[in-house]
Amino acid sequence: MAEKVVKSEAEWRDQLTPEEFHVLREKGTERAFTGIYWETKENGTYVCAACGNVLFESDTKFDSHCGWPSFYDAKPGSVEFHEDGSFGMRRVEVTCAACDSHLGHIFDDAPQTPTGQRYCINSVSVKLVKPEV
Repeated sequence: MAEKVVKSEAEWRDQLTPEEFHVLREKGTERAFTGIYWETKENGTYVCAACGNVLFESDTKFDSHCGWPSFYDAKPGSVEFHEDGSFGMRRVEVTCAACDSHLGHIFDDAPQTPTGQRYCINSVSVKLVKPEV
């Protein structure tokens, strides 16, 4: 289980860029095919852009052609799931288990993966930490 990170919205606003704040704290979405990681194939670990909680390993990333980074599995205990009925859709929101920041959504539409799931994650919600050489 991730250790909880508690900050006021003012503290988050001071720490994050306006785009990061909009996505991570206000549950926004970056435009498809615009994020820095949507087609990245580099090795490393993806951490929460707000708090640094380890979320995904690059070996679980796959090309789903959806325009956002896609992963088929998250690190155990790193994320939480919430029903999301916004925009007239029924989806499952994925948030960081440590700081409750919005990461994206999860879908059961990836039969080509070991889990059958697609974590559709905003690039701005994560940072890639490359392995040390």
